[in-house]
Amino acid sequence: MSIYKLKSSFQTLLRPLVGRLAGMGVTANQVTLIAATVSVAIGALLVLNPEPALFALVPIWMALRMAFNAVDGMLAREHGQKSALGGYLNEITDVVSDAALYVPFALIAPFSLPWLFAIIFLATLTEFAGVLGVAHGKGRNYEGPMGKSDRALLFGALGALVAVFGVLPAWTWHIQPMTCVLLVWTVVNRIRAGLVEA
Repeated sequence: MSIYKLKSSFQTLLRPLVGRLAGMGVTANQVTLIAATVSVAIGALLVLNPEPALFALVPIWMALRMAFNAVDGMLAREHGQKSALGGYLNEITDVVSDAALYVPFALIAPFSLPWLFAIIFLATLTEFAGVLGVAHGKGRNYEGPMGKSDRALLFGALGALVAVFGVLPAWTWHIQPMTCVLLVWTVVNRIRAGLVEA
């Protein structure tokens, strides 16, 4: 199960806005690049100035970023903006944005840089495993339990905890290895799904 399963309901809410954006000449690639730029900027801000209060930006932006991701996909599919370049931009900027938003948590005890690097590496593998289906002429795989939307919820919640309490409880250290296990599970699930589709 993954939060991604709720995507269709989310898209229904956004469809009127997407129609207006398309009418204004906004493109899917522009939305993708804006979302990536904001993600990297927030990540850089938190690395340079890891004030606890600023981590409130993470849950706020994670929610908005999910909307941006839905909007760029709907512009591409429903308004004739699908392109090979857009596919590359979408996959690459997602991985870069995730890394930028996760790294600042290495500065917040009890999290650490080696564990965050492991999470970033495994998160990248999940996206790689998901997109391989497209490369082989099949659909993209979004199986969980730790897909992009699930990670957004996790790190958004962690950002909110830091912003409210100034620190993370000692027990949250265990979230790091648990997240790694769930990410490996996600990779396996996506590979299995791709093989079934094959």
